[in-house]
This record gives sequence, C-alpha cells and structure tokens, in this order.
Amino acid sequence: MFKKIFYRYLLFLFFWVLLFDFHRILFSLFHIQKLKEATITEWIQAFLHSFRLDIAMAAALSVLPILILSFLSNYNKKLLRIVFYIVLYLELAFVILIHSGEIQIYEEWNHKLTSRVFKHLSNPDEVFRTASWTSTFLFFIFGNIEFIFSYFVLKKMNLIFTNESDKKNHFIKIITSFFGFVVLGITSFLLLRGGIQQIPLNINSAIYSNKPVLNDLSVNTPYNFAKSYLIYNKSNLDDIIPKIDTTEANLITKKLNEYNDSTSTYILKNKKPNILLVIFEGWSSEAIDCIGKTKGATPNFNMLTKKGYLFDNIYAASGTSEIGNATIFSGFPALPEVSITMQPEKSRKLRTINQDLQQIGYETGYLFGGDLKYGNIGGFLMDHKFENIIDENNLPSKKRGKLSYYDEDVYSFLLEEINKRKKPFLQCVFTGSTHSPYDYPNKTPKKYKGIESDYMNSVLYADWCLGKFINKIQKEPWFKNTLFIFISDHGHTTPSAPTPHESPFFKIPIMFWGPVLKQEYKGKRNSILGAQCDFPKTLLGQLGIKTNSYPWSKNLLSNKCPEFAIHTINKGFGWATKKGNFTYQLHEKLYIQQSFTEKDFKIEKKNAEATLNSIYNYYKKL
Repeated sequence: MFKKIFYRYLLFLFFWVLLFDFHRILFSLFHIQKLKEATITEWIQAFLHSFRLDIAMAAALSVLPILILSFLSNYNKKLLRIVFYIVLYLELAFVILIHSGEIQIYEEWNHKLTSRVFKHLSNPDEVFRTASWTSTFLFFIFGNIEFIFSYFVLKKMNLIFTNESDKKNHFIKIITSFFGFVVLGITSFLLLRGGIQQIPLNINSAIYSNKPVLNDLSVNTPYNFAKSYLIYNKSNLDDIIPKIDTTEANLITKKLNEYNDSTSTYILKNKKPNILLVIFEGWSSEAIDCIGKTKGATPNFNMLTKKGYLFDNIYAASGTSEIGNATIFSGFPALPEVSITMQPEKSRKLRTINQDLQQIGYETGYLFGGDLKYGNIGGFLMDHKFENIIDENNLPSKKRGKLSYYDEDVYSFLLEEINKRKKPFLQCVFTGSTHSPYDYPNKTPKKYKGIESDYMNSVLYADWCLGKFINKIQKEPWFKNTLFIFISDHGHTTPSAPTPHESPFFKIPIMFWGPVLKQEYKGKRNSILGAQCDFPKTLLGQLGIKTNSYPWSKNLLSNKCPEFAIHTINKGFGWATKKGNFTYQLHEKLYIQQSFTEKDFKIEKKNAEATLNSIYNYYKKL
C-alpha cells in the first residue's frame, strides 16, 4: 500500500512541474516581444534551471493532498474525500491565480509578482481600474486554460480520488498512515530545502542569464510569491540589510554628506514666488527626447527646457507613486520593501516642504485626477497639513479614463484651483494619463509600436497636454511671479531601458522653469548626479528657508554638493556615483548591475551599505 502512495506522491510532483512549465509556455507566448533577444537555447535553459525550485514548490503543494489520499486509501471516508478535493482545488486555484496575475502584470511591472501586490490589494478597486478590460479578460482566459490543462492531466494520471479501499485491519492501517506521514513529510522537507546541504535552496538557484526576463521565466512563480509574502510580513529588515557597525555607518554617512552649503548658486529673481509643482506620473528620463535615448515623445517639454533650468542626472527613490510623492515632499529616501506612507505612525514624524512654506504665508494645495487613497497618498498629505486636497471625489462629473481624469482635463481643473489661491501659493498637481491602462483620448497620433508602445504613446499625449496648458496660462496675472517645477514620481520601462532592475529605469527629470528664473540660468543644464530626495533642500535653499529638518536631502545647487544617489529596486537597492553604479538584490545576494572598477567598488559598496543602514536606523527611530 505504501508503495502505491509513494508512487502517487511522485505523480503529484510530476503534475505540478508540468503545470509550472505549461505556465512558462503561456508566459512566453504572451510576452514573446520581451523574449525576442533571447535565443531558443537560452529559452530552453529556463526550463532546466527552474527544476530545483519547481520540485521544491511541487513538494510543498503535494504533501498535504497525498497525506489525505493515504487516509482515503485506508479508510475511504466521505469526509476525507471532501477534504481532499477542497485542499487540492484550493492549491490549484492559488497557483493558477498567481500564474495568470503574473502574466498580466509583467507587461507593466517587468518583474515577477511579489509582495508589492499586497499594497495594491488593500484597495481592490485600484487593481481593476489600472487593468484594461483586455487585461481582465485575458486574466480569466489564462486562468481557465491552466485549469482545463490541470484537470485533464489529473484525470489522465488517475490522481483524482479512487474508490479503492484497503482490507487490512485497523492496527495495520494506523501503522501505514503514520509511516506515510513520516516518510513523505521528511521527503517533502528535504525537497523543499533543496537537500541536506548547509545552505537551503533559494531563488538564485534558478538565476542563469544576464537577461532579467529569462531569469523571471526560470524562477518558480508560486515559490517567489510565497517567499515575498513571508518577507512582506517581516517586522523589520534586519535579516537582509548588509551588516555594518552602526558607529562606522554613521561616520561614513556623515562624511559623505559633509559639504559647504554656503557656496549655493541662486537661480531665482526673488525668494517668495508662487510655486506650481507638476508631478508627472512615471515620466522616465529615457522617454524624454532631450535627456534619454527614445526620441520624439516630448516636443513641448523639450521646448520648455530652452528657457528652464534642467537637472538631467537624477535618480528616483523607488518605482511606485506613493513612495515618490513622500520623497518629493519629505526628502526621505526609500527603503527596500517599505512604503512609509502606509505607516502613518512613522511618516507623520517627517517634515514636508508645504509645512515650511505655510509658516511663511504660503497657501497650499494638491490636485490629482484619480483616487488619493491608493498608497495612502491622501492620508500622507492630510497628516502633513496640506490645505486644499482634491482628487476624483471632489471633481465635477466628466468623461474620464478608467484610473483617473485625462491630463487635459486635470490641467483645466488645476487652472481653476490656482485662480482660487491666495498669493503666494504652493499648488501641486499629479498627472495620471501615463499610468496603465493608458486609456487617454485620441488627441495625438500613435507613433510608437512594439515594446512599451502604449506607454510611449501616452507620454506623447501627456506632453501635448502640458504644452497646451503652458500656452493657455501665460496671460494669467499670477504667471509672472510663478516658479514652475516639473518632476517625475518614478521612472518607467522604455524601449531603450526595458528592465526595472537597472539604473536607467530610475532616471527622472527635475526642471525649474518660469518668469522668476534669472535670465542667465534659462536654458541651462545641471548634470550633477543627485536623487529625488534632494529636491526639498534644493528648493527651500532657493527660498532662504532653513533645511535642518531634511537630513537625507542635499542642495543640488551648492557648488560643493556631493554626488551620489541611493534608490530601491524590487527586493533590493541601488547606488550610483559619477564613477559608476550597481543594483543589488538583498534576498538573492545578487548584483544585477555593477559598473564600478574593482578598486572603486570596494569603496562604494561600503558607502552604500553604510548609507542604507543609517537610513534604516533613522527609520526605526521614527
């Protein structure tokens, strides 16, 4: 009898591995454009390198159904039969939902389904609104295809419940069941940890290529998702952040940030202009003609740079909007696996630029054409005393996109709000048309095709809206004393930067523009290497406001400003200086990108780890 149970256990393992590989085929067919640079041999290797993780996950999924099946073989009880079906189909649903979800989100995220999804699932309507109807339809189609495939294979393997019953006496049945529990339990444990070696199996066992999409294809999706869930539920990052003595980390960080801020360059005509802060949704530097490699999408932004002051070497803090917004206003860098807006008990202790401006008489406002509950952006703004916060719930009924109002209409709403403001004002607007599902009006020709074409065409539309708005407002009475600031919340994958794990993905623009800019600085570029968190100190420094409350921000307009940037990637962090950059995945202990010389790498690795530890220790004390 035990031989039969163990045989079925092996069949269950085989079934799950078949399903995992079937998912890889579906994924490959749907994302064939992303795989076009890979050879057939490289693609096949994904199925080979994935085997250890596949077996580990198959063991985890097989052990409970097979143990129930062993009882069924001995007792043939109706209740056990029901439990067996429930367990089997719940596991199947879990795997299929994750598989189908990953196929869909990969188009936008360009990485595997991870703990990031939990932030979105806290607001389920966000998930449905950011997904197009086509994506939703395909999600269910792929799910049904995998379910039909699974049911067919289970039937063919005769793994669905059998009516056979063993005639052995009760004592023998108990011994057989106990023996099965022990043997199958130990076997599953060993398969799950990858053997009896000292270091357990990890995701890096499936990493084999310098092409991230192939590694993502190879890594088992349910295994990766389950591990992300465990990481998501960790109370802190102590176990994964590289270790360094706290005193040493603080000394290194202090030395890195020491500079003479009194050498600042002042580019504004006066220290109390109106301020209009335009936060672009996902405008990557790589998508902007005058900065990146992908051309033709931003003629109006290009035109503005001729009379603006452009920072063209800036790194975003992270890859999500709520973190980008928090960093822009507070100057607090991002931490891996942490969204500080979702932790009001900590984020409330950060200082934000609107609070400093309100103290000297500024009226403040923030406008978004979507729902500010996503990522708790609205809660963050309210906690920091923004005075006029407007989102879709306060806007007039009008034709709109699935996620938010179209940029063209958002700029119209913005003009109405500015005209209500007392002077001086800080008015912020967060655009939305460059976010999936990219359902903007057909006002501009679709000139891009192929990889990231939907995004690039949305940038073309968003740029058109920006140009229309700027042309419209130049006769407004407040225009002559207004500083316009354009900044992106985070980067995005583009045809020239298709992976979110490497530094080009994180490059974003910051530009100061408007009549209050001194003539000698119009049309100038500043290529200092900086970070999104440097924005508060740079702006407030121009206004003569003390910036002691922003310890992680640097003044980019100081002649002595140190040049470095730290940012997060999925499950890791990145570091950049003038000498090079690297990105590092904490859980896999893997450098995805590394361009420093061997000598510089030793120094910069220490600097990066010290900075990350210092930020984390500061965060824990908030």
